[in-house]
Parts: sequence; structure tokens; C-alpha cells
Amino acid sequence: MDAPITIAVAGYEGAELLDVTGPIEVFNMLNRCLGEMEPQRPGYRVVILADKAGPFSTCPGVRIVADHAWQDIAERADTILVPGSPDDALDKVMKDEGFISWLAMEGPRARRLVSVCTGALILAEAGLLKGKRATTHWMDLERLRRDYPEVLVENDAIYTRDGSVATSAGVTAGMDLALALVEEDFGRKTALAVARRLVMFLKRPGGQAQFSTQLRAQMVEGGQMAPLLAWLRENPCSKATVEDLAQRAAMSPRNFARVFLRETGKTPARYLDQLRLERSVALLEETTLPLERVARDSGFTSAEQMRRTFIRDIGVTPLAYRTRF
Repeated sequence: MDAPITIAVAGYEGAELLDVTGPIEVFNMLNRCLGEMEPQRPGYRVVILADKAGPFSTCPGVRIVADHAWQDIAERADTILVPGSPDDALDKVMKDEGFISWLAMEGPRARRLVSVCTGALILAEAGLLKGKRATTHWMDLERLRRDYPEVLVENDAIYTRDGSVATSAGVTAGMDLALALVEEDFGRKTALAVARRLVMFLKRPGGQAQFSTQLRAQMVEGGQMAPLLAWLRENPCSKATVEDLAQRAAMSPRNFARVFLRETGKTPARYLDQLRLERSVALLEETTLPLERVARDSGFTSAEQMRRTFIRDIGVTPLAYRTRF
């Protein structure tokens, strides 16, 4: 690699601040880590774009300075990143024919096209997600599915990759995706160094665990599963099986599994795994308990079951996780 990788962030009035700055901080940390690990190796060059060069306001009111107007950037970006925004700003930019036309033309020319949060809706409006797997903030998944039926919407992904197009879930998930791009460009060892410096998971546990099992339980308040989920919150160390939970809910296992999936978006087994994983992560971070005790106090049947769940959902063992954090 003879030159830095150019990443063009396509900003606009009202864009989410963290959608813009979160990924940029990951790319900046890569440059800092490379400076220490491989000082001769080029990293990233970030270029911020908007409808014109100069300052534009993000949705909290913080102003960011664009280097160029979208249409005036002279170089071809390796990666184009489109942030999301709240509804008013999102609707406005999606009706900006100049921006959507520019994105439709330049997006396929870039090696990678990336969106953060509701930026996926902007990509879809530009016709860039047809037939592709994609995700967005969990509150906007139905809108993406309804308004763009040609998009293959994934409900429970922190981020998706489909060919040269990548989309991420809400806000901070953009940093998870940026870290995945770092791993793709510079390897796992370097990505781990960046994650460690940023105190991030290299791979966050679960799917759209941007809202946890606890929040998911609160969202189904009033449903058939509400009493059972409340019981699970109060008994985080329970080793209850799916059959035990069906009996507690006074349902047949088959009917229980169907209602549980409908109300929570997860199978009972995956929900229990996620609940136990969240509990074990907290114990690893906050205590020095032996791994066997952590597994037991989290509801796992054994340390080996906990280890397999960590590897599947996080990509590291419990011991490696504790060592890092």
C-alpha cells in the first residue's frame, strides 16, 4: 500500500453527530496505532463532504467543517460513508435530488459503500440496496422494509456486508462496522489493538444488542411473556431450561416458543444465552471470580458452555475478554 486509504464521509445538515465522528475516531485510532506499530505503513485519510465546503450543523447543533462539496471532490474515494439523521433531516436529504444523484453515481464506483444507522434509507433511496442484505436502527427496520421492498432487511444485525456495500445498526454500531473495515484493511492483530485502545469489542455480543435483553423485556410489557421476562430479570442466575420456562408460562413448549419469538424477536434459547452472556460479561468486568464461578452465577451449566457462547457471540474466550478489560 503506497498511499493512505481515502474515506469520504458524506455529511449534510442535521446528520447525527456520532454517526459522523464515531467511525472517524476509529479510523483516527488506526492511524495512531500504525504510527506505533508500523510507522512506514500508510493508514486512512478522511475527507468530510457536504453540499458545500465549510461548516454544517449536525443534529445536536455541533458544527463540522466540510473539506469539499460532494460534487467537487477531485479524487475517487476508496470508501464512501453515509451517516444517518433524525426524521426531519433524513426526509430533507432524501429529497435532495443533487445529493441522491451524486450518491447513485459515485457509490458504485467506490470500493466500498458504507452507511451508519438511518443512512441505509439514503442508500436505498439512491437505488444502491436493491437485492442486498441491509440493516438500520431497530426503530427504522419496518420503514426500510416497507418503503424499499427490494432490500433484504436483517432485523438482528449490528452490521451487514453484502459485496461492496455495508450497513450498520443505530449510532454506535457505526463504530463496530468501522472496526470491521479496519480488520479487513489492516488485519486482525491491528484491529484488536485499535479495539483495545478504544475499549471496544472487536465483535460486540449478540445481534442488535444495542438494546439489551433487559430493554427488550421492558418493550413487551403487557404481553403474554411479560410476567416470565420479569421473573428472568429478578433471577439472572437461573439455570431454567426452555421446557422449564414453558411450564412456568403455562404453555405447551411449541406454543411457548412461537409466542416468545413473536414478542421478543428471539427464540427462548437465544434469549437465555444473551441474558447469561450479559450477566457473565458484567461479572468478568466487575469481579475477579474464577471462571467456573462466573459461569455458575450467570446461569450457564458449565464454564465450557460459557466459553462456547463467548466464542460464538463475541469471538473471544471469557479469559481473553477478562484479560483485555
